[in-house]
Amino acid sequence: MLQSKFLAAAGLALALSAGTVLAPSNAQAQGTLRIGMTASDIPLTTGQPDQGGEGQRFTGYTIYDSLINWDLTSADKPSDLVPGLATSWAVDATDKNKWIFKIREGVKFHDGSTFDAEAAVWNFEKLLNQQAPQFDPRQSAQGRTRIPAIASYRAVDKYTLEIMTKSPDATLPYQIAWIMNSSPAQWEKVGKSWENFAKTPSGTGPWKLTNFVPRERAEMVPFAEYWDKTRVPKLDKLILIPLPEASARTAALRSGQVDWIEAPAPDAIPSLKSAGFAIVTNAYPHNWTWHLSRVEGSPWNDIRVRKAANLAVDRDGIKELLSGLAIPAQGFFPPGHQWFGEPKFKLKHDLAEARKLMTEAGFSASKPLTTKILIAPSGSGQMQPLPMNEAVQQGLAEAWIKVDFEVVDWNTLINIWRAGAKHETSRGATGMNYTYFIQDPFTGFIRHLQGNLAPPAGTNWGFYNDPDMDKLFDQVRNTFDKDGQTAVLKKIHEKYVDEALFLMVTHDVNPRAMSAKVKGFVQAQNWFQNFSSISMAP
Repeated sequence: MLQSKFLAAAGLALALSAGTVLAPSNAQAQGTLRIGMTASDIPLTTGQPDQGGEGQRFTGYTIYDSLINWDLTSADKPSDLVPGLATSWAVDATDKNKWIFKIREGVKFHDGSTFDAEAAVWNFEKLLNQQAPQFDPRQSAQGRTRIPAIASYRAVDKYTLEIMTKSPDATLPYQIAWIMNSSPAQWEKVGKSWENFAKTPSGTGPWKLTNFVPRERAEMVPFAEYWDKTRVPKLDKLILIPLPEASARTAALRSGQVDWIEAPAPDAIPSLKSAGFAIVTNAYPHNWTWHLSRVEGSPWNDIRVRKAANLAVDRDGIKELLSGLAIPAQGFFPPGHQWFGEPKFKLKHDLAEARKLMTEAGFSASKPLTTKILIAPSGSGQMQPLPMNEAVQQGLAEAWIKVDFEVVDWNTLINIWRAGAKHETSRGATGMNYTYFIQDPFTGFIRHLQGNLAPPAGTNWGFYNDPDMDKLFDQVRNTFDKDGQTAVLKKIHEKYVDEALFLMVTHDVNPRAMSAKVKGFVQAQNWFQNFSSISMAP
């Protein structure tokens, strides 16, 4: 039944999006790769992309660099941090609030200007200082909440940057890896206008944007002077095309309008394989959840309801719906993860136990709990959200939890997430379907549930507040020893699961479908990918 409903949803999606599929084009130049994204628009090109992790993948780590980058060269192990525009970074031995970053010498922006410590300060100002001439509200909305630890920053000299944190925070390097660096000189050149900068951006990354048409396409060419010669692209051109509907992306791939698609429709994968297309998958730090509101009056404040919902989900059925392209959740992090620990609450499909808990909470078949959840029809990491959410909805209905959905565009959902469950844009919803990048302690745990990171200070969307959890988060920040930090993170994950703090459904395997002509791609265990190693066969 779930499979048939997916097919019906896919058919509807194709009908709705038929106008977005590109008309057949002439043969592409050798070395041009055309990618169909799940986003409905080209992500923001000014430095801090919108559109979630997919935005960072396509217009972040392509056009720009961070002080600290991710190693995207291996498919066999989880990605780790590597030097980017900073060659080294370290916390001061006597003052754990002080960090020193050594800036890489000789790095040029696409416009020919030099990256140095002053340029790094300028980029922090564009996100954090509303009085700075270059402050950009759109970029700030994407980047400010990524770096809550930062108190101040200054250029000690041309190639030395000092960052002070509000309190000791061992997770700072992971936060910094989100912040992309735009060219101050280019911003000046285009009239100190971010709108103009978006059309002709300048970063230090391996790709230069040469053509940008909102909602239609973005074209990039290699930056031959890129500082890391191992990442100078082999392709002649990279083209990004927004195709938010899975069936439209699949149709575009079959017809030769694109060479590569993100998140192919699961039911289409067998026929794509038969037609000679490659299906590439790999584990990566992802989960597919419902983020639950904990504001006053939310039904999710009752742990019995939260546990009942988790027991009502048929995760194996959802995996089957996705043609096996999923890892059923056993926790917030995937099974086998080094931070998983030993939670006592088991995420299984147990309708009898779910109904027992709902009975204890005062609900029944004749008196169901009724609530509203926000969802998006597509988006970065959202997998196949319409049929998946319908499957969850069916399971919860059997446990006397009646869910109504409000469907909004993915970028709108992100803005609601940033605004918080108390904000009027949340429209009275008590939860939202949101997928998370869970690669480091801050993005994986802290930002979701720390009490003082509720909006607008951060992205604790549900306004969860538990002093015991906050104490664990403080331990993580103050533990600079990796083994000691891991022990604390296990306790945090156990609390996440044992208290059923989210509706935990599945983990993606990041499927992509591509032409056999695509060569040299190594799918890193990361939300971001390296396109520089790719070439196109004739």
